[in-house]
Order: sequence, then C-alpha cells, then structure tokens
Amino acid sequence: MICILGPTASGKTALAVHVAGKVNGAIISADSRQVFKGMDIGTGKDLATYGTIDHYLIDILEPGDDYSVAHFQDDFYEAFLDILLKQKRPILCGGTGMYMQSVLQGYTHTSVPVNPELRVHLEKKDIEELEKFFLSIPKPDTYRADISTKKRLIRAIEVAQWSMHNKSPVGRTGIESVIFGLSLPLEERRRRITNRLEERLKAGMLDEVSALLKQGVPEEKLKFYGLEYKYATAYLLGEMDYTSFFEKLNTEIHRYAKRQMTYFRKMEKDGLRIHWLDATAPIKKNTEKILRSI
Repeated sequence: MICILGPTASGKTALAVHVAGKVNGAIISADSRQVFKGMDIGTGKDLATYGTIDHYLIDILEPGDDYSVAHFQDDFYEAFLDILLKQKRPILCGGTGMYMQSVLQGYTHTSVPVNPELRVHLEKKDIEELEKFFLSIPKPDTYRADISTKKRLIRAIEVAQWSMHNKSPVGRTGIESVIFGLSLPLEERRRRITNRLEERLKAGMLDEVSALLKQGVPEEKLKFYGLEYKYATAYLLGEMDYTSFFEKLNTEIHRYAKRQMTYFRKMEKDGLRIHWLDATAPIKKNTEKILRSI
C-alpha cells in the first residue's frame, strides 16, 4: 500500500490522485471529519479533485453520528479488500495520524465505555503520576496507546483497565506500506492555511454550518468536530463577533497543523519510516519520486 500523509493545506489529495492515475490506484481517505455527509467546505473534501479515481470513506455517515478509530479500522479493512478485489492499488491518504497509524501498525482499538468515576479520580493526578499508573497496568505486548497529553493518558488508562476485565478483540496485522509525508516551510504553511480559510468562507462555509444546524445537528456535536465547525457554530449562535471568529479559527488551524506534524514525528519514533517530500515542489516531481520508491 502507498500512504500519503501531511498537515492540513499541504496538497495531499491532489498528489494522491495524481499517483493513483499512474498506478491504477484507489484512495482510502483517513480524515476524521470527511466521513460525514454535508460537511464539505469546512473539511475541504474537494470531491471534484478525484475525477474518475475511486475513493473510499468519504460521505459514509450522517452529521452527528459517532465515529472512532475502531470504526475507521473496520471501514478501512473493508475498503482495502474491495480495492484488492478490483485489482487496484490501495492508497491511504489523510492527515488524521491516529487513524493512519492504527492500520499501518495494526493497533487494537475498542469501543471501551467511559468510566466517569475513574476519570474523576485520575483528573486529580499529574502527568507523572498518571504515567506511572499506566505503566503499572498489565498489558499485552502488542498494546499501544497515545499518551502524549493528560487527556489521552487518562483514556489509555481507562482502556487498559477495561481490557484487564474484558475480552479484547483479536489484533490485526499492520499493512506493509511505503509512507510518504508532505512537509511545508512554516511560513508557507501559514500562508496557505490563512488563504484557504478565506477561500472557504467565500465559498459559503458559514452557510454550510447554518444548514447543518437547521437540519437538527446538535450544536454540541458541531462544536465537538472542532475547528471550522466549532467556531462557525459559535459565531452563528452569537457567541462571538466575526473578527474574533476569524482570528481564533485561523489561529487554531495553525495550531492543529503543528499538532499533526508532532504526531507524524511520533509515528516515526514508533518505528514507521516516512519518506518526506517537499510540498512546494510540482506534483509531477513528487509523483515521480513516489513511483521510483515503490
């Protein structure tokens, strides 16, 4: 499998489509929000970009539905097998690192229920105490968890403790892949993000969010989806003025891109080799580099 990852606004989809056209490929999207119907402008689906290239895991759920890493894994493997049956080459493309890593390294994710009492207890502890507690819990050698923040560490403890008393699902084998990452100079990344936000607003992003609210999608759900949907909802509900809306959203997207890159570096530390490409280079040039490496 070919994997193409990168931060927001790096041109992942366009490159994946170009590569797919050269290798008889089909694209599996690894984006936690593009799975939802009607969330088009804010997530940058750019469906026209795909042209005649088959694509999967886009527009598969109604807005407001729940979706998790475990759901993504199930959907991914179904799409992966379908592509192989069609004798095409799977191309995993996206920016949601946790989704990508879960299938590249075969991590086991379960729909473990939230334990409110445990969370109240854990919230009182600092990160060092939580790390010691997490390490003390018996876990299978194959167990992996993202413990980069206090919130994720608490969830990892919750899952590990649940697994001690419940039968865990059989893990899947990671899929052999050649991974390519798109990297942008910081100033260029910032320029692209701000320009793209302005373009999305001109394209009717606020109207899109307004329509979702009118359809009955709970405001809490839209805010949960974060970034464009969180701040657009707050603005439309009169919780902030337009200037604050734009400035805060723009800042948060920049921070999100930084977090994406941090997660990709974590993937490298976890043993995944990423071949980095210059996102400012012509698509044709990067496509040629990919074709030479697979």
